Amino acid sequence: MTTNIIGEIQKDHLREGLTKYTRKAFQMLPELDKPSILDIGCGTGVPTMELARLSNGQVIGLDISQPLLDELTRKIEDAGLSDRVKTVKCSLFEIDFPDESFNIIWAEGSISVIGFEQGLKVWRRLLKPKGFLVVHDGIDNMTKKLKQIPSCGYELLGYFTLTEDTWWCEYYGPLEKRIPELSIKYSDNPEALDVLDKEQQEVDMFKRNPKMFGSVFFL
Repeated sequence: MTTNIIGEIQKDHLREGLTKYTRKAFQMLPELDKPSILDIGCGTGVPTMELARLSNGQVIGLDISQPLLDELTRKIEDAGLSDRVKTVKCSLFEIDFPDESFNIIWAEGSISVIGFEQGLKVWRRLLKPKGFLVVHDGIDNMTKKLKQIPSCGYELLGYFTLTEDTWWCEYYGPLEKRIPELSIKYSDNPEALDVLDKEQQEVDMFKRNPKMFGSVFFL
């Protein structure tokens, strides 16, 4: 699948509508001068690019998928940010940066891959003294997660939730309207159609049980 199709199929235009929550979380952090940031599970890099704009720092987008990283690389080059934003292909289970490498670790929707508590534990060594971890995760087990944060050696700076209504109005509703348009546009591309079918399945899951799709930014 070519990078321009990837960007469109991977819902970048919808994700960009959610960057206001990335900005909200970043603005809750104390001001840092040109911080070093690791964006774990960056995908095509919508938060990565926003973090670069917000921070004026050095940002690394890390993901296991080379096609998604290729799309992010295209964005970086188009924006003229190659001096500040880099990509690294790596599994979340094999992150091997030196200890105390980053002022900020950012993880939107990726910590569930290794588990909330495990992510807190294994990523802590990567933070510089007085560094910050920002995690966007599902709203399930929220009370338990709030207890795990101090038990893993962090001080909770704050958190805010995105309700199921927010997700429907700003993401899944527009996605459902967009899928038929893209299905026509890529009708001769079986790979794209397979991706779109999976996206429709996710929309259907949301409609069956919307309360499962609330989420929380933890800082």
